[in-house]
Amino acid sequence: MPAICFSFSWWYPGLRKTLLLASGNAHKLEEFRRLLPEDYEIVSAPPETFFPPEDRETYFGNAWLKANACLPAPGRLILADDSGLEVDALDGRPGILSSRFAGSGASSLMNCQALIREMKETVPEKRTARFRCVLVLLDGDSGRLMGAVQGVVEGRLTKGVLGEGGFGYDPLFIPEGYQVTFGILPSSIKDRISHRGRAVRNMMRLLESLSA
Repeated sequence: MPAICFSFSWWYPGLRKTLLLASGNAHKLEEFRRLLPEDYEIVSAPPETFFPPEDRETYFGNAWLKANACLPAPGRLILADDSGLEVDALDGRPGILSSRFAGSGASSLMNCQALIREMKETVPEKRTARFRCVLVLLDGDSGRLMGAVQGVVEGRLTKGVLGEGGFGYDPLFIPEGYQVTFGILPSSIKDRISHRGRAVRNMMRLLESLSA
């Protein structure tokens, strides 16, 4: 997915820049705070924010919906993400339905258990998968789309939950080049190689190019 770039004037060297994260997920807020440079401040969406059903057919569409739910946000940029696990043996599922794989309102553990059951008979060489993250950035005043980027990490799935770190499907996913899951790897390594970490770095390059 190519980056979509538009010019904007919010960037001033030395100024602390504020991003509003279009999510009520505390795990995501914590992760984005680790991933973003120190001259960024990231705040969560107000608790009264109503996020509509994520019924679009693409990650971009769902991220755009979440970002628009936070409008207006005067003086801020709105950052939204949509992420998913794409399993080759399941023809790319659960994909955009990753957070609802075990049904609406399912917990991370329930989703992991549902995936374990569905992959029960899948041989090791067919357990390849990837995490994909798409980030969308909106101007909080005008609602204008400022840019969109993505990040991807390849890997394979275990046959059971391994580790208590991370969230979502992290305890089932072993990233390429490693022997343990995101549920076991320290956050310093996960942040460097994860789909969300890569997407954030792509977004930073986009912002830096626009500020040059």
